[in-house]
Amino acid sequence: MRAVIWFLAAVLVGLVVFEISMQPTAEDRVLLGFIFVLVAVFAAVLALVLRWAGRRSHSIRRSVLVVGLAGLAIAAVTVGIAAQQMFLSSHDLNLLLVVLVFAVATTVAFAVSVSGDLARDLEATAGAARRIQAGDLGARTGVVRADEVGTVAETFDRMAADLEQREAERRAHETARRQFLAAIGHDLRTPLASLRAAIEALEDGLAPDPDRYLQSMDRDVAVLSSLVDDLFLLSRLEEGSVEMERGPIDVTELADEAIEVLTPVAELAEVQLELVAEQRVVAVGGSEAVSRALRNLLDNAIRFAPSGSAVTVEVRNEDGAAVRVLDRGPGFDPEFVGHAFERFSRGDPSRERSTGGSGLGLAIARGFIEALDGSIWAEPGPGGCVGFRLPAA
Repeated sequence: MRAVIWFLAAVLVGLVVFEISMQPTAEDRVLLGFIFVLVAVFAAVLALVLRWAGRRSHSIRRSVLVVGLAGLAIAAVTVGIAAQQMFLSSHDLNLLLVVLVFAVATTVAFAVSVSGDLARDLEATAGAARRIQAGDLGARTGVVRADEVGTVAETFDRMAADLEQREAERRAHETARRQFLAAIGHDLRTPLASLRAAIEALEDGLAPDPDRYLQSMDRDVAVLSSLVDDLFLLSRLEEGSVEMERGPIDVTELADEAIEVLTPVAELAEVQLELVAEQRVVAVGGSEAVSRALRNLLDNAIRFAPSGSAVTVEVRNEDGAAVRVLDRGPGFDPEFVGHAFERFSRGDPSRERSTGGSGLGLAIARGFIEALDGSIWAEPGPGGCVGFRLPAA
């Protein structure tokens, strides 16, 4: 239907131009109108044939060439009919024929020249699609055009980039899932094995000191309970379902309280805790959340600090509260810094419970700090350094 409208519009435009430029008689109007309608019908039939053939063509170059020649044929038919009605001389007809032959040759050269780039760009797009189908998600068309082919290629490249990103995220999630299951299995295996051994010893009457065995079982149950609680808390933090009060808090005071709480742990590890704060630093946050984050960071630093060394907590006023926890241990490997706050991540590849904890402390600290619209980071060693910043009150 749209094509019919276009052909009728072409006939009307031709008649209007003829009327304005030639001031024809009634007989001329009828004659030229008949010629225009006849040519329009011929063009419509030719368009239907070419559309049918174009869908079955295996070469865009051939299609462009045929379309160009078809356009020239329409022009030739129009001029031929008009020339016949004007009773041109044989010399004029021969001249017109020569011009048409030249136009055919020029059309072929033009179609071949134009269709070459078009065919190459379409083949580049098809080649990129085949490479993506084969699994190469980094394939791109490399086509830069301002027409519809360029739009298709640009859309294709954006789709390929999105697929590549989603595949990378899927692999990262899959890797994280495997690491999560492996870490859970590792952290559950030791206390469960200890519990089973203690229970079997008690059942078989082989425990020389049942009370000591029961105390050991109680410690293992506490470890399992702490692990489950941490997992539940981390899950709620990631879901955003932990409700926290927000208001002005004295970060310096909270840091001092965290040091006081963990001093017995530090003494067992022969580590000294220090607080460096030039003034009272106030920020917006939640006291319980910031205290938990501080204790987790301190506990992690104590685990990796060498015996006889010190762990320092710095609290500064930097458009809010900036807190840094430093130890004199080996610090974070540069490749590990980006993963330091992931669940079950440990810089110790052996993943020993005696040195690595559950691997959830830093992840929970990040959850609390980011829930308070703060930021948290780790710096590469030597010397461990983690810190966080809270917005100003």
